[in-house]
Amino acid sequence: MLLRKLLTLVLLLAVLIIPVGARAQDTTVLRVASTASVTTWDPNLSFSTEALYIANIYEPLLWINAPGATEPFTPALAASWEKSEDGLTWTFHLREGVTFHDGEALTSTAVKRSIERTQAVGGASFIWLPLASIDTPDDLTVVFNLSYPAPLDLIASSLYGAWIISPKALDAVEADETYFEQGVDAGTGPYMLSDYTADVEVVLGRFENYWGGWQDGQFENVLINIVPDAVTQQQLLEGGEVDLALRLPPASYDSFANNPDYAVQVNSTFFNYVGFLNTTRPPLDNKLVRQAISYAIPYDQIIEVGAEGLGTQSRGPVPTGVYPYSEDVPQYTQNLDMARDLLAQAGFEGGGFELRLTYAAENTIEEAFAPIIADALAEIGITVNIEPMLFNQQWEEAKADPTQAQDIFLVLYWPTYSDAGSDNLWSLFRSSDAPFFNLSYYNNPDYDALIDEATVLAGTDRDAAQGLYTQAMQMLVDDAPALYLMDVGNWYAVPTYLEGFEYNPNYAFATFFYPIHLAE
Repeated sequence: MLLRKLLTLVLLLAVLIIPVGARAQDTTVLRVASTASVTTWDPNLSFSTEALYIANIYEPLLWINAPGATEPFTPALAASWEKSEDGLTWTFHLREGVTFHDGEALTSTAVKRSIERTQAVGGASFIWLPLASIDTPDDLTVVFNLSYPAPLDLIASSLYGAWIISPKALDAVEADETYFEQGVDAGTGPYMLSDYTADVEVVLGRFENYWGGWQDGQFENVLINIVPDAVTQQQLLEGGEVDLALRLPPASYDSFANNPDYAVQVNSTFFNYVGFLNTTRPPLDNKLVRQAISYAIPYDQIIEVGAEGLGTQSRGPVPTGVYPYSEDVPQYTQNLDMARDLLAQAGFEGGGFELRLTYAAENTIEEAFAPIIADALAEIGITVNIEPMLFNQQWEEAKADPTQAQDIFLVLYWPTYSDAGSDNLWSLFRSSDAPFFNLSYYNNPDYDALIDEATVLAGTDRDAAQGLYTQAMQMLVDDAPALYLMDVGNWYAVPTYLEGFEYNPNYAFATFFYPIHLAE
């Protein structure tokens, strides 16, 4: 720990001697401002924003590439893989010569133990639901046996629940469940955890024996300052005190786009805003009322005000670019006459009722567009009472008793891994006795049957499953158990002295530092 503190001091001094507004071309430190706090350093338990750091320390079997890439996957710890014709057996062949940060060798046993611990205690354990057993016929071969066909390549490339961990660390955490919280790591990734001060900074140091090797210009160390305020991040970037700011105020876009010292990257994301409508009680138990509300929403205005124009109107709850998104899923457009007519057909001519809308008080985007929804519904005679709540309070109320819960629940959602069929479509709308995230309490046996069949079929015939998923999404739009508001984009201002920064929406909370290097 003393050595780590000394390293941190050296890095901080290196930052301090860099003149404001300049970049020392021979520095070994990449300086980053981020909002990402750490809830745990345990890679099995990780299910939050610490993924920014975890994804640079640990590796999965596969990386899934950004939408539009020539190949869907890039090998990570698995050099190759194949599946059986029935989709029930997946075999992964590991890279030779890979070592963990603690010197342990990568073996099939390490993979087996890592995934089995995730199944047992992982924050994202549910992604491994199809997994029945794991065989290790030799040190470099791992065989996954499934209880039903599933797209295991998508699961094995997840941002959560797919990290491979050193057996030595797995032994240690079995003896002491707080082992990782001491600030240790046990990955194979390009960087190691050098130091951490809660809610202040994270320091990553280069793993010299990384199997991917190192080239001139790559950064030996990464110093990440945890800076919650976007305006402060902008000031640090413009002042030359950081090289990357991972959250900038939307209003600053033009100033960076017009500055030749920065290359602005605009990206689509898999972040999707939904407004659940409580289908358990009148008047929202009436499909015509829900359709009327859907027609009343000014989607363009919500995107303009809530996301500063950086977004697109959703087509159901599957974000653009992630499987099984489809352009064949229709959208509502604002049509107040249609909305009034549907209300009249439902027996609520002129509206005349009140609804309670809740949103997460800490979400500034929801705070911005919630009044737009209220104003739009007032146009058709519906009074909306807006109530901001901390998300955990909103969650607890929604889960307690649907008949007493909110009428409209605004939520930001994204798929845990790159399959929004088995996640968004299943998690958000499939009925069950104890729904996890189905907070419209939607119950449609025909929808459930489509989702169940598609989820299994996706393991053997993804195109055929796409057809079923598309039917299910069309059903969701017609039944309108929710408002499908917008898919949010993002942007980054990257100084021109850096190259190699890329955003991959499959890894929503991760920034990969290894490819970043100084421009020649």
